[in-house]
Amino acid sequence: MRNTPEVEDLLRRNAPQVLGALVRRYGHFDAAEDAVQEALLAAAGQWPGTGVPDNPRGWLIKVASRRLTDALRSEEARRRREERAAALTPRDAFTASPPAERAPRADDTLSLLFLCCHPDLAPPAQIALTLRAVGGLTTAEIARAYLVPEATMAQRVSRAKQKVRGVRFGRPERWEQRLPSVLQTLYLIFNEGYTATSGAALQRRDLAGEAVRLTRAVHALLPDDGEVAGLLALMLLTDARRDARTGPSGELIPLDEQDRDRWDRAAIDEGVAMVTQALSRGRPGPYQLRAAIAAVHDEAPSPEATDWAEILGLYDVLVGLVPGPVERLNRAVAVAMVHGPRTGLKELDALAGELKSHRLDAVRGHLLERAGEPQAARTAYESAAAQTLSLPEQRYLRARAARLRD
Repeated sequence: MRNTPEVEDLLRRNAPQVLGALVRRYGHFDAAEDAVQEALLAAAGQWPGTGVPDNPRGWLIKVASRRLTDALRSEEARRRREERAAALTPRDAFTASPPAERAPRADDTLSLLFLCCHPDLAPPAQIALTLRAVGGLTTAEIARAYLVPEATMAQRVSRAKQKVRGVRFGRPERWEQRLPSVLQTLYLIFNEGYTATSGAALQRRDLAGEAVRLTRAVHALLPDDGEVAGLLALMLLTDARRDARTGPSGELIPLDEQDRDRWDRAAIDEGVAMVTQALSRGRPGPYQLRAAIAAVHDEAPSPEATDWAEILGLYDVLVGLVPGPVERLNRAVAVAMVHGPRTGLKELDALAGELKSHRLDAVRGHLLERAGEPQAARTAYESAAAQTLSLPEQRYLRARAARLRD
């Protein structure tokens, strides 16, 4: 365990549990996170040379507790608020390490996710705080992932911490009501990693991988929740195609042109088994339905063998639950594959004033091309290319348009 990547992985996996232990015991989310970061830095500097301790999480908690109590003492002395500090700090707050009964709980990661997805936070703040506190990413790493200045991301994280200051740590009383926000945050993180909304790379594998890791942690804590299982299955089934989505130069390769031998069969098998079991428990939710659609794609040996009628049926159920424009756009593709491109184009017309995304024109171009209208398709592709900030998507769409020139 002297290998640096192994140490880094160990630190990242333990970070949320250590932070949860400190926040649950002392409160002071902001100060606790700073103390955990200091402990992680200390471990990263020491462990590769001295070896990983027998109880790495306990080591981190002990060091972080010392750093936190030192900081609380300094704050107490600086502000001269002994009474207030005594009220906010547990009686034994300045001991070197938590007693046995305050060991990390199994659900500290989930409690942190609930805290980071507090309803008072906007989705961008929820994502940033989740990646920082639960994912263990630095502010600089999150800023790079979302292509914003580090100072901007630091302000976003800081404001989020201020909003959750004083919020009781642990699952909220009606935690089931906040679970959809947790899942939505993880889904947004995965989507940004799988298909970056801007920049030179089509994918940001670190973000997608982090979303899968965190969703696995939630699934381990809530193994009987069908939507948690559905989201994890959806991520596995989608991410299984990752290596086949880009060419040697990073160019985008659409689903129907991908080399399916490069798909991750182990991930597909795991995802299919997971969504199959989840669907057997009762009425399916949106993530289970999306996962089922992904499974149909992944199990088809070729594009021609894809069961589009089954996919359309699943989309019909999904749109009944989530009648959003993105879901209806995806359903329009299935309609076109089952009933022909012109029928699909009629479905798109209903979305013209509702969906503000380059994907609408990209799909329109694809269906117009299949309908035998190359010039109209070229115009749609060019319009889509002008709207996206993703360079690989721009190049792909412009290449499709160029292919249709006279």
